[in-house]
Amino acid sequence: MRYDICMHEVFMRRCLELAERGRGRVGSGAMVGAALVRDAKIIAEGWHEGFGKPHAEHMLLQNFRGSIEPTDILYINLEPCLAHDTKKTSGCTEQILKRGIRRVAIGMTDPDFRVAGSSILALKRAECELKVGVLRAQCEYFNRGYINLRTKHRPWITLKKAQTRAGAISHEDGSPMRITSPEQDAWSHTFLRAKHDAILVGIGTVLKDNPLLTPRLNKKNDQNLPLPYRLILDSRLQIPSNSSVVSDEYRHRTIIVADEKFYDMNTKEQLEQKDVRVIAVSTQDGCFDWKKLWEVLITPTEGFCGIASILVEGGRRTWTAFRDAKMIDAEVLLIEE
Repeated sequence: MRYDICMHEVFMRRCLELAERGRGRVGSGAMVGAALVRDAKIIAEGWHEGFGKPHAEHMLLQNFRGSIEPTDILYINLEPCLAHDTKKTSGCTEQILKRGIRRVAIGMTDPDFRVAGSSILALKRAECELKVGVLRAQCEYFNRGYINLRTKHRPWITLKKAQTRAGAISHEDGSPMRITSPEQDAWSHTFLRAKHDAILVGIGTVLKDNPLLTPRLNKKNDQNLPLPYRLILDSRLQIPSNSSVVSDEYRHRTIIVADEKFYDMNTKEQLEQKDVRVIAVSTQDGCFDWKKLWEVLITPTEGFCGIASILVEGGRRTWTAFRDAKMIDAEVLLIEE
């Protein structure tokens, strides 16, 4: 392709900017953006708006009514899909070839076993000129949750911890301690909470702190994205009815994980009447069955499109449970300034 490496990277970064518009909406799917470039200028764009909606390439081609020229280049941050048994979308690779696009730049291959390089092979067989791996590391990190779902069958998990320089996370009596600065809080809300599909804590944190578990952003950073789900590990459904996460205006974004052997059905029904979702997962030796929990959280159902990334903010017991299960993909430690 006739553009230099820097130009390819510029257009791929634009794809990632477009893909960002799908954050919090694509569920277990991938965030994807696409740009059609002619003479070093973008002439059409598309992105995956949400779970079950047209893919980025399909959106772009559907909206672009002009003719395709031989030198046009299509940029996509993820390998396009092939036609397979789905009611959601048609195969994007077929659409690309049908419209006559013969130059394609791709950020990363798709880890989904139904694609996994087969679309790239199909494009090569159609004698398309390909450039694969443009900003590959950035593209893979951007869709790390999607990759985890396809390779580890669980969400990407980030553990966040704040502590003093002496290592304390609370006062000696267990009461909350102010540790992080306003600047650290702003960064955490913008680049951690708002960048994950769900925020998780244990019931102990809810009983002690009554947190909101919502990203509080400056207006310039607020992209009107859906709020992350609020995941509460509460095996016995001890959560008070006046807790913020089950009584505020965002309670429909709260999911409580409980063990059906222990909880009271009346409590479950009362929570569900408030639009709080309660899911039952068995426990063993005081821990939830992680495999079953992930199966529930990554599987789309009516009104729920799945979770691809989780920010764990709970207390020491919750952190230990995730560490012991070796299910931490990234860890962020905030030290008092």
